[in-house]
Amino acid sequence: MGLFKKNPFGHNLFIKKWLIRILAVLSHQRYKRFNKLEIEGSDIIRNLPGNNVLFVSNHQTYFADVVAMFHVFNASLSGRENSIKNLGYIWQPKLNMYYVAAAETMRKSLLTKIMAYAGSISVERTWRSQGKDVNRQVKMSDISNIGKALDDGWVITFPQGTTTPWKPIRKGTAHIIKKYRPIVVPVVIDGFRRSFDKKGLQIKKKGILQSMVIKEPLDIDYENESTDSIIEKLEYAIEQHPSFLKVISKKDLLAYEEANKARKFRNSNP
Repeated sequence: MGLFKKNPFGHNLFIKKWLIRILAVLSHQRYKRFNKLEIEGSDIIRNLPGNNVLFVSNHQTYFADVVAMFHVFNASLSGRENSIKNLGYIWQPKLNMYYVAAAETMRKSLLTKIMAYAGSISVERTWRSQGKDVNRQVKMSDISNIGKALDDGWVITFPQGTTTPWKPIRKGTAHIIKKYRPIVVPVVIDGFRRSFDKKGLQIKKKGILQSMVIKEPLDIDYENESTDSIIEKLEYAIEQHPSFLKVISKKDLLAYEEANKARKFRNSNP
């Protein structure tokens, strides 16, 4: 790889490689020592093509989820079997891996700008801005950038657009699937909300069992399937369909969220 080679977004790949290596070294113990990350589906990762793959996942923190996926996907490609043991897998990371994130989030600090360079496709949210509800048109350049990233490699997206569980999936994800026809791989995560603060930068509690399950690609009829049908498939695949609330009652869910708030309050006090 040449020193000056760039990806389709103009990012220098040599710089990107070193940023990914450094961020991986700094974050590895969060999933291996302070908490334990259980993984299923490494073989699915190894059997995917090099591009036009869209990973869809539920969302629990701003950054810890996607950083864990960078670890797991690279470890799987290096032959690790459901493990992120021995950090050597990050020496030659997959450089054409991207994730969709809110532009305003990725502009907030030097750290988020570094993380954006490492792989963010920054998009303007159509429903929320600066903490307020808004209603604005989708920027076609955002859609085009996701298509450009899919053409180059893999894209991770959190189609609910929020870390709050059980929220509906945004229709934009279904439109992207119909337009670009990627292989759609569901990922279900758990334990990250209990382990980290909302941003996913601070460790909130140690000794938490985290999990990441990579599922088989979805069977989608890109030509004839409706966006509503695709959305329903995604909801079931990432275990965020309203029917799951019949298993976890709203009362239990509310108690769970209140417990999280209480833990956050306790950890914010010396």
